[in-house]
Amino acid sequence: MNLIFTTITMTCFASTLWAAPLELTPAEPQPTDLNAGLAVRYAYPPDVKSLADAARLVEDAQPGTPLSGLDYRDTEDGDMTLTSTSAHHVVAGISGYVRFDATGTYVIDFLSNDGLQASIGGQEVVVFDGRHPCEESEPVEVNIPQAGWYEIEALYFQRTGSACLHMRAGQDEMVWMEDAAFGH
Repeated sequence: MNLIFTTITMTCFASTLWAAPLELTPAEPQPTDLNAGLAVRYAYPPDVKSLADAARLVEDAQPGTPLSGLDYRDTEDGDMTLTSTSAHHVVAGISGYVRFDATGTYVIDFLSNDGLQASIGGQEVVVFDGRHPCEESEPVEVNIPQAGWYEIEALYFQRTGSACLHMRAGQDEMVWMEDAAFGH
């Protein structure tokens, strides 16, 4: 039994490790005259515990103050979540573009508290469901076929306690994405 479990575990790990990078599709046409940051819509439900809950709630979300980027440090309990008007029970629908300045393979991950589902250039790059402290998602390799802007869409929720939302990317080492890399 242990040998079977070990074999299955190693096979799953190896398939993730050696999977081909996700091929991202650049925005076509490339956008011009973008506003800085990312567009965001907020909903403030009585409670939210999963991405499924958040997906239903974001349908009726209202526009909020744009996000400066995706570098929102872990807050203290009671501090506002992102640019919302609430500290708790927040759902955010985020949209815009992220710019990669060079071609090649990048490793991307996110930190969030709580749930996050995001796609870049037509590929889902993170699903981090449920309630959890500010933690890293699984890293994913992506291929950037041309320098420029890539569409980004994200669904985020925060339930109670502190909140955070960050994106890191890099070719040699992952670094925090600067606010200037985002537009809408």
